[in-house]
Parts: sequence; structure tokens; C-alpha cells
Amino acid sequence: MEWGFPENFSTFGDSIDATYGAIFYVTAIAFVVVQGLLIYCIIRYRHREGRKALPIHGNTRLEIIWTVIPAIGVLSVAYLSASVWLDIKDESRFPGGAYEVGLHASQFEWNVTNPGPDGALGTDDDFPTRNALHVPVDQPVRVLLTAEDVIHSFFLPNFRVKQDAVPGMEIPVWFEAIAPGVFDLGCAELCGLGHYRMRGTLTVHSPEDFEAWQAEEGGVASGTAETPTVAAR
Repeated sequence: MEWGFPENFSTFGDSIDATYGAIFYVTAIAFVVVQGLLIYCIIRYRHREGRKALPIHGNTRLEIIWTVIPAIGVLSVAYLSASVWLDIKDESRFPGGAYEVGLHASQFEWNVTNPGPDGALGTDDDFPTRNALHVPVDQPVRVLLTAEDVIHSFFLPNFRVKQDAVPGMEIPVWFEAIAPGVFDLGCAELCGLGHYRMRGTLTVHSPEDFEAWQAEEGGVASGTAETPTVAAR
């Protein structure tokens, strides 16, 4: 059983993990302190025979302390996470030179529109794949998310990517893979009775393998792929 995040394979995954760790430990410390004080007060000020409760009018110093310290903690976490969030979600900060691909979600599959050998999306040599996203390693990837019917959620756990796909909207999301491999692509939104089977794969290729795959698949889709010849007997 794996308790933590799966192994990271994206350029910004370490930043997300560090931010998550900071939030977790700040929250854990606050929980332990608050619950410790609560338990102490329950024991210290419990009912005892012959002891009369006395009214307390408050303590301004303590009230300032327990207000200021949590406020500083919350603002610190917000400041640390804001830059990470903007680098990932703010479209104006997306890196240039990205490989662009279209991804249309529907019940219950991922329909990918891949640019052909010209490398440009929206041209005549685009070709489709189903439940299979292919990208090159060490190059930013820009995915244009759309949805046909309900809200789906594009989820790449090994890349720390999770973004809703909403009907009527085109939502861009980006990531950059740091190593080749085959990874899970899932839907993290309950999108209907077939939600459990809405999954696919993300294949990260080396530059050479990606060019070969793109040329082969693009040729098959356009009907221009070379077919093997059989020698006459």
C-alpha cells in the first residue's frame, strides 16, 4: 500500500509536494496544539465535588496570541503556495514552445486530437487517438481540455496534474515530463455510472521515438502509411 504521492515525473511536481508538505505539517502542529490544550482544559477544569466554578472575564494577551499566531501561519502558507499555483494555473505563465494537443472528455472516454508531423494543432494532418495520450519528454505540453456532456477531471497523478473539463469551456493545462514511461490517465470526477472505466494511458516518448510514433500514427490516420510488400513467388 502506498501512503504518499506516487513518484513524481513532472518539472513542477517537487514544488507541489513541498507545498503540500508545508500545509500538512502546519495543520498537524496546529491540530496537536489545539487538541492538547483542549484535553488539558477538560482535565484541569473538570467538575470536582466541593469546588465552585468561578467566572472568567477573558485575557486580552492570550486572545491576541491565539489570533496572531494562526493568522501568521495561514498567511505564510498562502504566500508560499500562491506562486506555485500561479506558475501552474496562470495561462500567462505557461512556458513557450509547448507541444499542443486537444483532449475531449465524454462518457466514458478520452478522445485525443494529435497534431501531425507539421507539429501544429488544427491543421489537416491532425489525427485522433482514444484513451491514449502521447507526448515527448523534456518539452512542455499544453493540453486543451473540453467536455461533451458532464464535468470530467483530467488527472495525471505522477505529474501532479488535476484539472476539470467543463462542457462549453476550453480549459488549458500544461506539464512537462522529465522521463519516458507509461503512466495512468484517469478521471477524478464522478461523471456517471461508467466513471470507473474512464481511464487511459499517458505515454512519454524520447524525442526520437516520439517523432517515429507521430509519423507512423499520422500516416495511418491519413492513409499514407507505407504498407509492406510481399515478394512474388
